[in-house]
Amino acid sequence: MKRVLRAVLAATLLAAVTAGSLQAMPAFARKYNMSCKTCHAPFPKLKPYGDEFAGNGFVIKDKPTPRYNIDTGDPLLSLLRDVPIAFRLEGYLNYNNEDSRTVDFAAPHLLKIISGGELFKNVAYYFYFFFSEKGEIAGIEDAFVMFNDLFHSDLDLYVGQFQVADPLFKREIRLPYEDYVIYGAKPGASTVDLTYDRGLMLTYGFGTGTDVTLEVVNGNGIGEGNIFNNFDQDKYKNLMLRVSQDVVPALRVGAFGYTGKEQPEEIVNSVWMAGGDATVNFAPFELNLQYLERRDTNPFFATILPLEKVATRGGFAELIYRPKGDDGRWYGAGLFNWVDSDQVELRYTAATAHTGYLLRRNLRLIVEATYVFEGLAADYLRLGTGLVLGF
Repeated sequence: MKRVLRAVLAATLLAAVTAGSLQAMPAFARKYNMSCKTCHAPFPKLKPYGDEFAGNGFVIKDKPTPRYNIDTGDPLLSLLRDVPIAFRLEGYLNYNNEDSRTVDFAAPHLLKIISGGELFKNVAYYFYFFFSEKGEIAGIEDAFVMFNDLFHSDLDLYVGQFQVADPLFKREIRLPYEDYVIYGAKPGASTVDLTYDRGLMLTYGFGTGTDVTLEVVNGNGIGEGNIFNNFDQDKYKNLMLRVSQDVVPALRVGAFGYTGKEQPEEIVNSVWMAGGDATVNFAPFELNLQYLERRDTNPFFATILPLEKVATRGGFAELIYRPKGDDGRWYGAGLFNWVDSDQVELRYTAATAHTGYLLRRNLRLIVEATYVFEGLAADYLRLGTGLVLGF
């Protein structure tokens, strides 16, 4: 017990020298000369206004866009005077990760360069590049071009790389270090999940508060292309349809379905997923709920009958507490993850307690504890601390 207490004390004292994560985009705050809390509270968590800003192609429709294009005399040429750039530097001081019973300086854990913004009217871009992820050069994750308000309607088109689960809950702007585990769960040798993929995404918002999203993706992640310069490893494209409805101002509910196939060589695995989600706002609390069912017909790509079908299910519940709303300097969060599967290695149950304090609007001190009840390593407590810095 004394060893644990010493580790907690060390983590707290050394938080000031541990780098954190920048998941917001400070270049937008510089561009519009406004506070980060306009879109994020606490950053990087998006407020409804920030979500609307992103959906409008990173443009505030009720505020003139600052002049940041070069006048070349050619009306068909759009060149940014200054390319907006921001950085994310993430690191942690952890104790007992994966039941190691050791203190680990995991800094830098991530190092990214981020850029995004309006290229010209109704066309925007966004990307970030991993200089380092867990000590290795990881490359590009999010990278897309957005066409906003197609056909003078609320129809938007995204083309490129993005997280399939973004219309549900955005992993990149969650507050805890602990992940939304069910989104990355994939049985056997399957490459299908709800994290990153390549494709296109169409979104449409109705005046009734109904949002519809259709995604068409490769279904095999964002790995390297093959010797023929093909990124998709088979002839299939996978589809996801999601519908979300604002029931009352404090309640949003949604449902989605995903279907597809994968055939890395000769054998086909058919996949479907379906689930529901909800967000309940009852200030000063916010509750986010996700449930998902998944079925794979042959995720191990076996050739001998009978095929080994795998059923997987799970979800998470996340509770965020902000006692003073957008102007508050501290907050708390709890996250419960649960994954059950016919494949034992995928089973996971954990509870996380997280708290943060804003030293500045763009500098956040965090402390987190996660107890893992079931997993590859189970019945252990992970402790961590760090800083979240945006610049």
